[in-house]
Amino acid sequence: MADSSARADNTARADSSARADSSARADSTGQPDSSGRADVGGRADIGGRADIAALVTEFYRRAFADPRLGHVFVDVARLDLPAHLPVICDFWQAVIFRAGTYRRNAFGVHADLHSRVPLTPELFARWLELWTTTVDELHSGPHADRAKLQAHRIAASMGRRLAEAPTAPGTPAPASTRAATATVATAVTTAVTAPGRHRRPSEPG
Repeated sequence: MADSSARADNTARADSSARADSSARADSTGQPDSSGRADVGGRADIGGRADIAALVTEFYRRAFADPRLGHVFVDVARLDLPAHLPVICDFWQAVIFRAGTYRRNAFGVHADLHSRVPLTPELFARWLELWTTTVDELHSGPHADRAKLQAHRIAASMGRRLAEAPTAPGTPAPASTRAATATVATAVTTAVTAPGRHRRPSEPG
């Protein structure tokens, strides 16, 4: 019960932070905050900082409650989403809109976490599956496709690099980098080519 209350409180505060962050930094890259034309399902493309903040907040609400990912984010990483939401939004704003908003070492953060709990190919696949589902339910368009395509690339790249990084104590190292890379690639591909998923989303120029 305590864990559930903490996760709910974290998400509620993140909702408030998302609104504040969106208002404060809406024009930081000159991208419009209003989404473009909606598709037949009523989903508009990702239009700017406000949409990214709402997307990230919803994704982490689901991730915190996820049976496989929740433990990593809440108990091990102890992610304070309201505090880190602006940084996470900076990252995805840079990824989706090619904005110069992120200057940190994303791999270093994950390598440190990997030294405490193994970030397995299955966890990366679940992260990708949850991100793709959240994007698909909220948005449709070239920017949404780029958010999914880049997430696919990030998961594969992180998996390859972490195969050579120190693992959590007591965790056996992969047999080889090549084998670990193949496992990550298989798990990631399974996540994005499941029924109803886009096989290869287009990337805007």
